[in-house]
Amino acid sequence: MASESFIQQLFAERIGGNQFGKDTKVYKFEKIKIAKKEAIKNNPGKTLIDLGVGEPDEMAFPEVVRRLVSEVNKPENRGYADNGIDDFKDAAAQYMEKVFGVKGLNPKTEINHAIGSKPALAMIPAMLINPGDYILMTVPGYPVSATHSSWYGGKVHNLELTEENNFLPDLDSVPEDIAQKAKILYINYPNNPTGAGATVDFYQKVIAFAKKYQIAVIQDAAYAALTYDSQPLSFLSVEGAKDVGIEIHSLSKAYNMTGWRIAFVAGNELLLKAFMNVKDNYDSGQFIPIQLAGVTALEHPSITDKIRAKYERRLRELVKVLNEIGFDATMSDGTFFLYMKCPKGTKSGITFKSGEDFSQYLIKEHLISTVPWDDAGAYVRFSATFQAKGEIDELNIIAEVKKRLSQDSFVF
Repeated sequence: MASESFIQQLFAERIGGNQFGKDTKVYKFEKIKIAKKEAIKNNPGKTLIDLGVGEPDEMAFPEVVRRLVSEVNKPENRGYADNGIDDFKDAAAQYMEKVFGVKGLNPKTEINHAIGSKPALAMIPAMLINPGDYILMTVPGYPVSATHSSWYGGKVHNLELTEENNFLPDLDSVPEDIAQKAKILYINYPNNPTGAGATVDFYQKVIAFAKKYQIAVIQDAAYAALTYDSQPLSFLSVEGAKDVGIEIHSLSKAYNMTGWRIAFVAGNELLLKAFMNVKDNYDSGQFIPIQLAGVTALEHPSITDKIRAKYERRLRELVKVLNEIGFDATMSDGTFFLYMKCPKGTKSGITFKSGEDFSQYLIKEHLISTVPWDDAGAYVRFSATFQAKGEIDELNIIAEVKKRLSQDSFVF
């Protein structure tokens, strides 16, 4: 017990200091897990429909897996990769040109691999944030860069994504004194969780804003290739973008390679140089066979076309079904998510004060799991990555969603 006592005093303030581990607050995703277990226990024989999962439901394509297996057996691929192999960088540059029309990226100085986009987002504040500096962060969203900025003594200014502004941040709302102290503007398009897409006009505004206040732009492009009703758009395809920022691309979503941990950062040469310097002090590079399997993926963007078609089919059917029930669902511009405003309650007298209230109700009463977001209004996120064996099974699952939700009369 004595050793526990002195260890408790050693924890850094950034993770809670001497109160680390004593917080009894139950966080959103843990609440979802608990509710799912309880609902399954209380409803034996009834299947839980999980529309909350944020990762692909299928394996990587066979040609990618075959490349990994082939490369694993080569002795020359056994060592450290450090800041990456040229084959992967070259493939990434060609991919950016072929899919997004971004020409002229220098694979040696303007591209580098990362062990997934999450570690890249975690490392970037180490490049730029000193105590008192600000990161401008879109919410709802992925908080990794904000968390690490605060760990370095930085401050976070949230930019709410609202329906009225097409889920794009209002850069004019940033107070002048905060803009002057900002080092990073984090954006993520197509956006998780809203599914909103960016436009060339928006990116031009971002570039002008970044130049005016001398801010580095970090565009998280994890879903960039998964777009509907429009061609994939890269921030780097807009004139001036490379002067102010970088874009992070992941193979997880577009290639069913979640868990493989392979991504790349592209853009401003000086920011890439700093990224490689920081990365050198964090890791020794992703396993070379995984990078080479990534080469095969990047050389075959037609894989993404097939994946995109599946998600689009599911999302459109979900939108149709939800609107038939009375919800106000709108097709996403991209990602595999559907972001929807919550009802106020049910005609039977149940009220929902938040997205979390509604999400918990769906799990407990209908065994349908979603993810709540309450950062900028009461919303829930549906995911099209639910487990299904073919198109007929997809339709059956979505029909079951409609059947279960139709048991209620929701008030909007």
